[in-house]
Amino acid sequence: MAIVMSMRWAGVTPQQYDEVKRIVGFEETLPDGAIFHVAAFDGEGLRVVDVWETAEDFQRFAEAELRPGVEAAGIEGEPEVEILPAHNVFAPQPARV
Repeated sequence: MAIVMSMRWAGVTPQQYDEVKRIVGFEETLPDGAIFHVAAFDGEGLRVVDVWETAEDFQRFAEAELRPGVEAAGIEGEPEVEILPAHNVFAPQPARV
């Protein structure tokens, strides 16, 4: 069953996010089980919403790839993460940002 992962990480900047993205390379090498990813910033930090095939796929990626990238980028602290079962997933085409 697909899941929605919602993350809020206070204090993370766009530059730090971009550095993690470069280190991990998840856009070049798609992680197993990844379906959808969007990142945004509010006045407090980073917000991420992902869709994954399973919670285990997300956990495996977070532990094996994301955490080392976050540490290499010098990001400290822990994010608030919520995982919910997806009721529906619809992604007709990627947005151009």
